[in-house]
Amino acid sequence: MQLSEATWPEVRDCETDLAVLPVGSTEQHGPHAPLGTDALTAERVAEAGVEVYHERTGEEVPVAPTIPVGIAAEHRAFDGTLWVSPDTFRSYVRETVASLAHHGFDRVVIVNGHGGNSNALREVTGTISREDTAYAVAFTWFESIDTEAEMGHGGPVETGLLRAIDDDLVRADELDAAAEGASEGWGEWVGGVNLAHDSDEFTDSGVVGDPGEATAELGEQLLNRSGDALADVLAAVEERDR
Repeated sequence: MQLSEATWPEVRDCETDLAVLPVGSTEQHGPHAPLGTDALTAERVAEAGVEVYHERTGEEVPVAPTIPVGIAAEHRAFDGTLWVSPDTFRSYVRETVASLAHHGFDRVVIVNGHGGNSNALREVTGTISREDTAYAVAFTWFESIDTEAEMGHGGPVETGLLRAIDDDLVRADELDAAAEGASEGWGEWVGGVNLAHDSDEFTDSGVVGDPGEATAELGEQLLNRSGDALADVLAAVEERDR
């Protein structure tokens, strides 16, 4: 159930204490993929996960509106990227979860689509669970999957999932330019230290990896695996003794 499409009586009658909150980012993903990639993928994985959970249990779990702007200053050199501070992001997530808990959805799985959000989400879910009236955990979809494809940034994993969601989102005529200006890995590493703070220091196109390797078939596999994994997490959160 998409919370934004439901009426208040439908929400009142929803018999679960679970909810899912997708969070993403509005940031560059190369010349071939939209700025909203992280938000789009997080939302679709969230939908897939609650669909699987519903099939297993018959329980309908609401999906809150996606938080579209995250911690992404590392991509600021590329036009269109938006970002907020970690403090602002944590506060927004915490208060949104508090709103869900007010209505009885006090077990919340945050579905994350952006690596830059991960540290802040680990911190804020710990704070929520220790200090507030809710229990929350963060599920980063690309950390839940086992695949031979490298995650990268705007690479085959994200581009493959985009192709599975809506192939028209991928600018196929820009794939060569994306790959030509890409780097093989994230950052500039010396002695275990990443010397680069921003992505334009090591990638000309904003991409890490080769998005030309992406297929809709790969994307469907990733969606199925991450949806199954999210359903597993929902079941564990529902059963957890708080």
